[in-house]
Amino acid sequence: MNIFSFTAEFDSEEACRTHFKEERDKLGVICKRCSHTEHYWIKSQWSYECKQCRSRTSLRSGTIMQSSNLSFLIWYKTMFLLTATKKGFSSKEIQRQLGLKRYEPVWAMVHKLRKAMGNRDDRYTLEGMIEMDEGYFTIEASEYEHKTQKSGRGSKTKSNVMVMAESTVLENLDTGKVERQCRYFKAKVLVDHQADGTDKTFKDAIEQDESIVFSDQSTSYINIADYVEIHISEKSSEKTTKETLKWVHIAISNAKRNFVGNYHKIKKKYLQLYLNEFVYKLNRRYFGERIFERLVIANITGL
Repeated sequence: MNIFSFTAEFDSEEACRTHFKEERDKLGVICKRCSHTEHYWIKSQWSYECKQCRSRTSLRSGTIMQSSNLSFLIWYKTMFLLTATKKGFSSKEIQRQLGLKRYEPVWAMVHKLRKAMGNRDDRYTLEGMIEMDEGYFTIEASEYEHKTQKSGRGSKTKSNVMVMAESTVLENLDTGKVERQCRYFKAKVLVDHQADGTDKTFKDAIEQDESIVFSDQSTSYINIADYVEIHISEKSSEKTTKETLKWVHIAISNAKRNFVGNYHKIKKKYLQLYLNEFVYKLNRRYFGERIFERLVIANITGL
């Protein structure tokens, strides 16, 4: 969706609310009191009324817009900006584009959308052939690190991120040339390098017992073979980076470049949210204009 079609379709608060209701109706509304699924629509209140217990559910209730004072139009413009480019926008730039005076509500709105993106992708697991490696992302040092390392404000540190790519091998029948193509990705911040933390992150992300995993020979991957059909590990080298773990390293490189180009600084506790946005758009890189519609759905189901 380009800016001209967006402004033509969503030119008012009512147009955005009406579209949001249409999408929510498709997904269905469940009464929070009795779990009934049939409702009346009270247009004067922009609320649903349960046919069984008469409890009311506002249009925003149960979505990530719940309790937000920002208009539907502002939310829709923000979702459009987040999906309009591969690179994305910082909260400060979105505030400027929207012409809003206060930064804090915009920051909270954008992070809620990033959380919804992550929740949406967490519904799916990777399967088949999976590349796995870790990348070190530059983040702002915490207050504790400032004090213990006697470093000044604005100093940097590193955070470890596990990146996984669902790849497939394709062979050209005429030439015999074999290439690996990639479908979906996942990226999760790791608390430490210990095997227990790595195992849990890995198990939550993949279809166990039905996958073949490629990785380097990190000691934190010692248990991976217990969860998959085959685990193939190779010593880290230039060849491993360019061939066996090609797509993982492309994703890590692109994510780092994206963050440096768009964000002034990232704190560790918010790094996962930035990764959520990057991976969400990466996994939907062929969706075209539909990615905006998918983010609206993530908004509805993302709590």
